[in-house]
Amino acid sequence: MKYAIIIPDGAADEPLKELGGKTPLEAAEIPNMDRIAMQGRQGRVRTIPEGFESGSDVATMCLLGYDPKVYHTGRAPLEAAAQRIPLTATDWVFRCNLVTVINGVMKDHSAGGISDAEAKRLIGDLSRQLKLPGFEFHTGVSYRNLLVYRGTEEFELKTRPPHEVPEEPIAGNLPKGKGSEILRRIMEESAQVFADHEINRARRLAGRNPATQVWLWGQGHAPNMPKFKEKFGVSGGCMITGVDLLRGLAALLGWDVHEVEGMTSFHDTNYAGQGRETARMLDKYDLVFSHVEAPDEASHQADWKTKIQAIEHIDKFVVGPVLEKLRTFKDWRILVMPDHPTNIATRKHGYAPTLFAMAGSNVKGPAPAPYSERNAAASGLFIERGHELMEYFLHGEN
Repeated sequence: MKYAIIIPDGAADEPLKELGGKTPLEAAEIPNMDRIAMQGRQGRVRTIPEGFESGSDVATMCLLGYDPKVYHTGRAPLEAAAQRIPLTATDWVFRCNLVTVINGVMKDHSAGGISDAEAKRLIGDLSRQLKLPGFEFHTGVSYRNLLVYRGTEEFELKTRPPHEVPEEPIAGNLPKGKGSEILRRIMEESAQVFADHEINRARRLAGRNPATQVWLWGQGHAPNMPKFKEKFGVSGGCMITGVDLLRGLAALLGWDVHEVEGMTSFHDTNYAGQGRETARMLDKYDLVFSHVEAPDEASHQADWKTKIQAIEHIDKFVVGPVLEKLRTFKDWRILVMPDHPTNIATRKHGYAPTLFAMAGSNVKGPAPAPYSERNAAASGLFIERGHELMEYFLHGEN
């Protein structure tokens, strides 16, 4: 059996008045996703368990078949796994976003989609100027960086993701709890280091959002997760993604990671290249997981036009070629689902169940209908414990 899983991150949404009461998925031209839903089946699944903040760390772990209540220790440790950063059981890891804060208000969680090279320069200069014993900065992809702490300080913290506080004053959303004074000091001092940095001077002149400071959140220790083959009996997994969070999960699951030239976490990504490589990897691997971040980033910018374009590009350049490739095998299945909703109206991740569609060998649906949030809800198929979806997809007789 060949399995393909395609994740249009954050594609699910609420109806928008700008779209005449349609969601971006309903407004988009998605013939390939529609074909999967109509030839197979669709439904809803809860990927954010009660008590967890909505984010790709929790949601993706859940859809991969791992109960976040058992395995989730924080977002940052997953990204540390992607970078192969060695961690002891007592080391702490924090997400370290480059953000844009203007007059005390969170304006942009990604500092205008800052480039890898700019981020590396800013984080490097910050690290050299702070010189904090026990703390290590590690650059990642774009605005997504990490801060590792190896020491005796104890943390009992509550932090907020910057993408969950758009256009809100940061004062009420700063780290709280034991050890938070250290994090706040790092954030405050980063603002001083970046204030007149030449990278930011150039970005302002170019009309781009500057990286005004770092934002620390998503803390945790290294998780201990069983390999995917041990848990589900399916070997040969491959991850294709433009973000470290997913690369880290792949490393923890025992999967390979396949890079695609020109693949990014924004709408400028190489959709066609990712589709070709996802299809090609099916010759080598039994299961290929292909994740596209672009719809999520467009949602955080309240950009519904780009979100629709991203969804359409994923359908045409990723889902289409992968579906065509799968049909060359005798036994195959495909699953398409956003990991969670990301709502244009709020610019935040949603907590509602997300939708999924699957098709292939022994997958049959009760009533054919195009792929959409409304039709998925009307199908009557609802998986409350999201981590059970993977077993249903891999081995269920639908």
